[in-house]
Amino acid sequence: MSRQKRNIEFVDQKIEQKEIRKGSVWDVFDGSLLTRDTVVRQLPFILFITFLIILYIGNRYHSEKVIRETMQLQTELRELRARAISIASDLEFISRQSEVAKLIDRRSMGLHEAVDPPVKITVKKGRNGKSIN
Repeated sequence: MSRQKRNIEFVDQKIEQKEIRKGSVWDVFDGSLLTRDTVVRQLPFILFITFLIILYIGNRYHSEKVIRETMQLQTELRELRARAISIASDLEFISRQSEVAKLIDRRSMGLHEAVDPPVKITVKKGRNGKSIN
């Protein structure tokens, strides 16, 4: 009986020593660290943290891409705004009366500038709403 008791104590003591033993660098290299009960129980949490890290890295890359595109669009917008202002000033210059008259003379379109002011035409309406000649 004492021999069985001694064997049981010996086995229990060996198991306790195995559980109590701290991890070493060699445990990481040979993979025995990953088979321990504490690591196996924490595996869902470790996988969740890994997923969050990957999600965070992906979000960072996406936000940097959006910032680069925004800066490129702002630069293009400034260029287009400057071009629009330039075209508007050219159009305003060309549409002046004196410039239009010069353009007509250069192209010899046969048009002349009116010297008489415009006249307002009024039409009298009869009782039934029709115009009278």
